[in-house]
Amino acid sequence: MTPDTPWNPDDIDLSDMEFWRRPWSDREAAFATLRRERPISFHPGIRLEGTSIEFPESTGYYALTRHRDVATASRHPEIFLSGPGAVSQIDLPPEMVEYFSGMISTDNPKHARLRRIVSNAFNPRNVRSVEDSIERVADEVVENARSHGSGDFVTDVAAPFPLEIICTMMGVPRSDFATVLKCSNIILSMDDTELVPEGVDPVLAVLEAGATLTGIMEELGKYRLDNPIDDITSALVNAEIESEKLTQQELASFFVLLVTAGNETTRTAIAHGLHAFNEHPDQKARLIADYEGLAKTSTDEIVRWASPVIWMRRTLAVDHTLSGFDLKAGDKVLLFYSSANRDEEAFVDPYTFDVGRTPNDHYGFGAPGPHFCLGAHLARREITVMFRELLKRTPDIHATGAPSQLASSFVNGIKHLPYSF
Repeated sequence: MTPDTPWNPDDIDLSDMEFWRRPWSDREAAFATLRRERPISFHPGIRLEGTSIEFPESTGYYALTRHRDVATASRHPEIFLSGPGAVSQIDLPPEMVEYFSGMISTDNPKHARLRRIVSNAFNPRNVRSVEDSIERVADEVVENARSHGSGDFVTDVAAPFPLEIICTMMGVPRSDFATVLKCSNIILSMDDTELVPEGVDPVLAVLEAGATLTGIMEELGKYRLDNPIDDITSALVNAEIESEKLTQQELASFFVLLVTAGNETTRTAIAHGLHAFNEHPDQKARLIADYEGLAKTSTDEIVRWASPVIWMRRTLAVDHTLSGFDLKAGDKVLLFYSSANRDEEAFVDPYTFDVGRTPNDHYGFGAPGPHFCLGAHLARREITVMFRELLKRTPDIHATGAPSQLASSFVNGIKHLPYSF
């Protein structure tokens, strides 16, 4: 994935969806140019097409492409706010911000309150139960894939694995698994017509998907209030920290966040992992030879390489100078984690896939700060267990074709990846 296409910085428009349909190497080359020549660059607002819903005119944003600038913005939430909409380039109505991103799109004191309640639900007993399920689900998924012999790695392995873990963790009935997967795909689809066909209003499709997920969680949450069991939903709805409890809306928002971010991040990393091993067979052989010794570093390298979430947005609370660049209160900035994870100043040979890379200060789970991914430990565990099982049982597993990229500026997704044993 070496950046090999020359770019004129004036020609780089990160708001143009055609840019995100380009091959990864082209995109990497563009970001290498920005880091070198315009590490903080302005881009026009995105243009929503095909929707009947009116939004405020997008005022554009500044792209932060260097590792150190992304870190600075993440460590100073009092300056770089998440509340106006961390996952959207355009300003959304407050109810939509709450609906789709909940805890991600909040600032203190609300963020601290939500994180405190949610963290309490992930107590050692609940976490241990989830980790035990990871081993079981990985075993089932790998055995099912082996029975096929070949197929679509995303459909057979990368997608069902984290989906079942998330849904089981929350106590979602198996009959709803397919609905949860479909709705989470739509919410993260962006302009990909495979997931939201042409002629369908994309914003309405996302709203309907969110409403469906909210309905599942509201019904489950009400039931678990009176019929608690050992699952995360029961812990969440019954958790009370200093007289504080989650509202029904907050519970539903957390569920939408969990099944989209938690599910998609792990799925994307696992799919990119197989593709990376196909492109770098020496690293695959190295990992097979010493999986236990390289398990931790290889998992983090897969996440760095995949950079599942491409960016998060922040909004300036006050005027601020970042690396000599003057930003004004109200300015939007996008923290490009994908670019930070290839920054030549932060990584030795960043375009080399190295399962033993150390140190590896990647931002695959966000940069350091109060919004660092709450599920990072779970995602790491899932990736580690899945590749341990795959490479132990089926060391000859390999991709048989090129990956199909998701047309999205937000998720570095792989829709399909043919494979065989």
